[in-house]
Amino acid sequence: MLLIVVVIAACARPQPEEALRNALEGVQAAIEARDAGGLADYLGDDFIGPGGLDRDGARRLAALHFMRHGDVGVLPGPLDIELQEGHARVRFSAVLSGGSGRLLPDSAQAWQVDTGWRLVDGEWRMSSAHWTPVMR
Repeated sequence: MLLIVVVIAACARPQPEEALRNALEGVQAAIEARDAGGLADYLGDDFIGPGGLDRDGARRLAALHFMRHGDVGVLPGPLDIELQEGHARVRFSAVLSGGSGRLLPDSAQAWQVDTGWRLVDGEWRMSSAHWTPVMR
């Protein structure tokens, strides 16, 4: 009986990499839903981005992008995940597009993204992000 309880408990909580992938999917869903607040929910309180960008600055930057574009899309490439105890680094390329609802986007840019993550109360939160354009 104890073995069954242990197996059920182990199945109930996602493994660290699976939980991290779920968080990344949540970030993508928030961006595509144009939900700056939902995106900020995945950022740690001490989030730091390029040029000293903090959590609130990242939320405002996302909101500005969402106001400029009625449709926003994210096409991530393969994830390079490095897990450590309570921390992770995820690198990937992504194409971010924005448009006004027409068949083709008005703009698109490919980015190389490098993110740091930390477990906070059992949830993955992004602690840092750096992105650079792939081509200009």
